[in-house]
Amino acid sequence: MISGKKVVLGITGGIAAYKSVEVVRRLVEGGAHVAPIMTSGAKRFIGEVTLSALASEPVKSSLWDEDDPIPHTTLGQEADVILVAPATARLIGTYAAGISNDLLTATLLASRAPVILCPAMHTEMWEHPAVQENIRTLQNRGVTIVAPEDGKLAGGDEGKGRLASPSAIVSAVEQALTLDDLAEFKILITAGGTREQIDPVRFITNKSTGKQGYALAEAAVARGATVTLVTTVDREAPIGVEIQHAESASDLRSAVMSCADNYDVIIMAAAVADFQPSLPADRKLKKSQQITNLEIEPTHDFLIDLGKGKSSNQIIVGFAAETEQLEKNAKEKLERKNLDLIVANDVTAPGTGFAYDTNEVLLITGQGKTNVPLASKRVVADKILDAVLGLRESKV
Repeated sequence: MISGKKVVLGITGGIAAYKSVEVVRRLVEGGAHVAPIMTSGAKRFIGEVTLSALASEPVKSSLWDEDDPIPHTTLGQEADVILVAPATARLIGTYAAGISNDLLTATLLASRAPVILCPAMHTEMWEHPAVQENIRTLQNRGVTIVAPEDGKLAGGDEGKGRLASPSAIVSAVEQALTLDDLAEFKILITAGGTREQIDPVRFITNKSTGKQGYALAEAAVARGATVTLVTTVDREAPIGVEIQHAESASDLRSAVMSCADNYDVIIMAAAVADFQPSLPADRKLKKSQQITNLEIEPTHDFLIDLGKGKSSNQIIVGFAAETEQLEKNAKEKLERKNLDLIVANDVTAPGTGFAYDTNEVLLITGQGKTNVPLASKRVVADKILDAVLGLRESKV
């Protein structure tokens, strides 16, 4: 959980420095306070104004700050974590040798906060024995290294050395800052909207993007849980999450029910279609056929099966996307389906609903309700997991 945490972000002089902009955006979106430090080399690749605008405070780059005579100790002592992305071979070597020659290296040496380095360089540099020895030295001191990826590099080369993805970097920060309070949990999460085939070309679906389900998976794995995500959405998987794909309500039901007994918590964030065509066509329906009626039938609501069949210690979480009478409809669903928790949201409210990166929800259990005000879906995910943890503790 990064909300309310101070992340000192160091950016060094490599071509991958431009990717730090996206890292800053994601950290701030997650509620972190980001204090950026740029080396003189970094300023050759991206503008100081850009980072200052996106971060939580202006960029710092000099040890000689008129407002703070000891900026390195201030930053080092206030940091909850120090992240360097990208980290060049020069920075890695300087830090490993314990040399302080600018604000970033001085801050690294003046802090007891966890440190995360994200190397980025050409393959030959990354594989050089001196660089690898420095990496091992830092790892032995407890520094987390987010290894570079394989792919295209500057100049058209290909190989290992490309900066890790923003998702992987933010995930490393989350893991460094998050207590493993879900370490003993196996959690199954569903995400996305199902597609119910009309014919091989057309289908019935809904507006779900899967964003809240993916945010839940990211949050749960960051807190130590073993997470499986059953999704209808084709997007990058959260780091450390097992992915299974489904398309229709029937597919989703089969995937979930076949292994439901193996999980401590099942969070049904997917928007499962309520209806499906009664007789899907095996060939494309032609406009010339002048079809005026499409026969549909209800899909099987297997969330009821999960609620009725749960074990004494198992927690089942449902979602209710409503347009009216939010609390009344959600409570009725909670009771009728024998759920432990229902997450209700008014999809007509500003900034909420499927397409947004933010959400505002009402968490309802048999013991009461909690309103989660408008926040990023990642922050909302942690609030949902907090509620799950509270329910589990009450069952033990």
